[in-house]
Amino acid sequence: MTTASFGTFFLPGPTEVRPEVLMAMTKPMIPHRGRDFETLFARIQAGLRSVFRTSRPIFVSTSSATGLMESAVRCAPAGPILAIVNGAFSERFAQLARACDREVDVLDVRWGEVPALDDLEARLRARRYGAVTVVHSETSTGALTDVAAVCALARVHGAACLVDSVTGVGGAPLLFDDWGLDFALTGSQKALALPPGLAFGVASEDHMRHARQAPARGLYFDPVEFEQYAVKNQTPNTPALSLLYALDVQLERVAAEGMEARWARHAAMATRTEAWVRDRAERRGDVVDILAPEGARSPTVSAVTLPPGVRGSDVVAAVAAEGIVVGGGYGKLRDGTFRIGHMGDHTVETLDRCLTACDAALDALTPAVGRG
Repeated sequence: MTTASFGTFFLPGPTEVRPEVLMAMTKPMIPHRGRDFETLFARIQAGLRSVFRTSRPIFVSTSSATGLMESAVRCAPAGPILAIVNGAFSERFAQLARACDREVDVLDVRWGEVPALDDLEARLRARRYGAVTVVHSETSTGALTDVAAVCALARVHGAACLVDSVTGVGGAPLLFDDWGLDFALTGSQKALALPPGLAFGVASEDHMRHARQAPARGLYFDPVEFEQYAVKNQTPNTPALSLLYALDVQLERVAAEGMEARWARHAAMATRTEAWVRDRAERRGDVVDILAPEGARSPTVSAVTLPPGVRGSDVVAAVAAEGIVVGGGYGKLRDGTFRIGHMGDHTVETLDRCLTACDAALDALTPAVGRG
């Protein structure tokens, strides 16, 4: 891997993929019901269990993470669902639950913020819920929710906790077993630095007990089938074999780095981004900031608020002119923010190239609106 071939792509997903991982996808096909595949899948299971910090079987789905999100909702315990909504993707979780014919109440939280535990407890005391949905790392805002605390509260009040950790797993600590989560899911194209097309999930024994009794758990995303096949080191349906080759190679790198070191590297990139924002505000007088509050910022993605008159799309275009890709604002934050995805296999060193390009872009844009 050289800096010439890696270190220009900082979208908040899909993220940049190492050439070695892409090359692994050119391996020849093998029968997915044969011994060679089972050996491959056994390695993948072991690697993913380490990533999720669980002893439970890992579901490997040929889909986006939305597929496993739907699986989690369809098999959640009976009763209304309380959706914590603090951004575009937590809002999507609520919409998906409604589309699965579940009754949904919403705990609205200002975009960029994280839920206050007192507010959550008050809602859980007021009504009996079957499940709580929560996004760990909200990709649209860069806010990181304490899902361990959310899940602990949900359990006290008899509700399951379903966690979207699409930009969390692999970059932010998530300890499935220790935190007592009921269902957690992620996608291949974020902090795990793989091509899009795979989703990974894990369900607790409690969740699986409810799944076996679910009247309409579906077929393609049936967690009961996922588990039955996973323990045999197989998949219930024809897998995306080329993506599994890539996953196998990447999990070897993840294991060599170690999860604690990987979490620390992501935290260092978030800290470097925060330092750049502070330095720019002090040095140039720009009204720029990190949207999420201190203490609740994702280590994988930062949403940067912009001065009046500067649009996120203009920043993205100006940064692209410097040879770097970043993300625009998302949803109702589209105009007032842009996003930096500092995740996957990036380092503080590769991130500095991105921040230098962002500096140049903002220098070119802010004179038109003036500085404080």
